[in-house]
Amino acid sequence: MYAPERQQEIVRLARESGRVDVLSLAEEFQVTAETVRRDLKALDRAGLVRRVHGGAIPAGRLDFEPDLAERESTAADEKDRIVRAALAELPEAGSVVLDAGTTVARLAADVPLDCGLTVVTHALPVAARLADHPGIDLHLVGGRVRHRTRAAVDAWALRAYGEIRADVAFLGANGFSPEHGLTTPDLAEAAVKRAVVASARRVVLLADSAKHGQEHFARFGDLADVDLLITDSGLSPEDAAAIEAAGTEVVRA
Repeated sequence: MYAPERQQEIVRLARESGRVDVLSLAEEFQVTAETVRRDLKALDRAGLVRRVHGGAIPAGRLDFEPDLAERESTAADEKDRIVRAALAELPEAGSVVLDAGTTVARLAADVPLDCGLTVVTHALPVAARLADHPGIDLHLVGGRVRHRTRAAVDAWALRAYGEIRADVAFLGANGFSPEHGLTTPDLAEAAVKRAVVASARRVVLLADSAKHGQEHFARFGDLADVDLLITDSGLSPEDAAAIEAAGTEVVRA
């Protein structure tokens, strides 16, 4: 099968199923995962699909949001490297906000046992990982819990974040770029993320490189709102330099 034929079939599958993933496509077409990624990149440039974590969705589906289990298994190695770099950004003492997101939840799971911090979060997976931590003074923000992310949203959560000023916030995002800023599929989730950004003196974004250039329905800030981006080495030096030129420090783990 020639590349144009394969790409046409990828578009058809994406429209029928709502999503395609790299590994399944590689198996179906008996090609390498890198070949599939090149196909998806070409289709994304042509406006026929939009690349997302591990695959693609049909163009126009900016509201698509993978479930928590799927996101936890995506880019696992990259997320582990990001978390190792993020541990160095934890203050020795003080207060931290942990946003919803699978990479942030991995950070919560790796907080050292000798760490003494006040931690605020609206994410149930984050809270579950810290509930038994001996050195953490944990504050769980309430609200309506979204099933997709297991995170609290709406008025209660917004009010709580409006009442605090933390030392550092560790933020998640579904997409980031200098052009489109910080985005996520859900408006309620975006509102809470915006409140998280405003609640801290320093903001650290934890996002794997596959999210670079992605644009989702709900925008909640500019990259300039982020002091430090920790991502993986999949982000090119050129893209990292462009982000730093706009004022955000970049660590490629």
